[in-house]
Amino acid sequence: MKIIDRYILKSYLTRLFSVFTICMFIFVIQTFWLFIDELAGKGLDILIILKFLVYYSPKLIPLVLPLSVLLASLMTYGTLSENYEFAAMKSTGISLQRALYSLVVFHVLLGIGTFYFSNHVIPYGELKSYNLRRNLAKLEPTLAIREGIFNEIGEINIKVKRKYGDNDRFLEDVIIHEYTPNQKNTIVIKAERGEMKNEPTDPNLKLVLYNGNRYEDIEPKKARERERIPHAKVSFETYEMNIDLSKFNQVDLEEENHKNTFRMKKIDQLKISIDTLQQNYGKDQEVFSENFGKKSAVTQIVKKEKSTSAQDSIPSDIFGFIETDQYWQKAQLMDEAISSVRIGLRNLTSKRGQFFAYQKLINLHKIELQKKYTLLFVSLLLFLIGASLGAIIRKGGLGLPLVLSVLIFLTYHYIGLFSTNAAEDNSISPFFASWLSTFILTPFAIILTRRASSDKGFVSISNFYYPLVEKIKALPFVKRKLQTNDSTRN
Repeated sequence: MKIIDRYILKSYLTRLFSVFTICMFIFVIQTFWLFIDELAGKGLDILIILKFLVYYSPKLIPLVLPLSVLLASLMTYGTLSENYEFAAMKSTGISLQRALYSLVVFHVLLGIGTFYFSNHVIPYGELKSYNLRRNLAKLEPTLAIREGIFNEIGEINIKVKRKYGDNDRFLEDVIIHEYTPNQKNTIVIKAERGEMKNEPTDPNLKLVLYNGNRYEDIEPKKARERERIPHAKVSFETYEMNIDLSKFNQVDLEEENHKNTFRMKKIDQLKISIDTLQQNYGKDQEVFSENFGKKSAVTQIVKKEKSTSAQDSIPSDIFGFIETDQYWQKAQLMDEAISSVRIGLRNLTSKRGQFFAYQKLINLHKIELQKKYTLLFVSLLLFLIGASLGAIIRKGGLGLPLVLSVLIFLTYHYIGLFSTNAAEDNSISPFFASWLSTFILTPFAIILTRRASSDKGFVSISNFYYPLVEKIKALPFVKRKLQTNDSTRN
């Protein structure tokens, strides 16, 4: 390696390490504040909190590294231009492309290392951090209760519409399924609101419910009495329940019960999951289509008519099966038909939601797979953009380079964010959404590198002004006016 390559590489790596450390520290602090509600107030050891942050940190690398590369390259090449070191290089025959050579090789190797990191370290960190969060949630029941879904706490399964108040201890619209010793769900409690009360030294949680009903299915010993399906209903203004919290204090934080989310999988696992999900999705669609067609009498008539006729249109006498002149019988048949159509529409609406969720899961797997490949090129493209801008603006401090870096990075990040969000609901292709930011960066990087190599500015007004003036002068009425003015002067 030549002296000039060592000099540029040393200057760049020094800034890259400094910027990466600072940005990583900022993002980790932001992560800590993001999960402060799940970590604070549980008497956790500082080592547990640090362990969670360490496990979560690999997910931040795809955000921190591109920003660090962009800012470090802007500062490095901006400083070289500002101190006229590039002018000295060019006087000795060293072009900008030659000055970029060593760092281009470095970023190719960095992209390969980032790809390996995203395929092995990030899934492992996601596995550890996700399971640690789920285990930490068991230490505090109020955090284990999420709004709008059923949450299992001890011997009950509870669902609330909304949580509010200090530490989210007040509950609204409560539904509780209480397990019995035979592990059957025979007791259901519904209340307008509730409140969770517990003391630090009390092993039990007191759940107070207000204005509700308690329903219980009674299972008699005699089979004849079971046919009557006996049950009990009790209304209450205040109802107190004690939940044993001893299990919450004996949580194994190293337990890993969740291992199959799409963010925990490597490339080969993602490919297998995508193939399996797509096959199951196709089979579910075929089964539903076949079963839905069997339930429809009109569908059967259309199939029968098509099998005996070459026409593809619906038969005109499709309602010929109403073989009666009685008005009430026709009305009854039409009411049954309308009811059947409504049931079919409800089934279609329900199944459409299920298919949408299934397709979204497939798209999330595809997006995660493509993101691992895009990391191969992002660092190199952002380096070329940063280095070219640094050579053009000739500023190497933390002022203008920092502003430009943040603007470019936010543009790149939000384009990718909006496109992937659109791909989740199948609005655009997951492949195109994952690569959209890279497709936009590539021509931008090429144009900037060419302009920087030819000592051109970022935007040359003359390139727009003079061609526009020439086109205006070429217009017929403008041309006649100019000729008239010239003849008048002469």
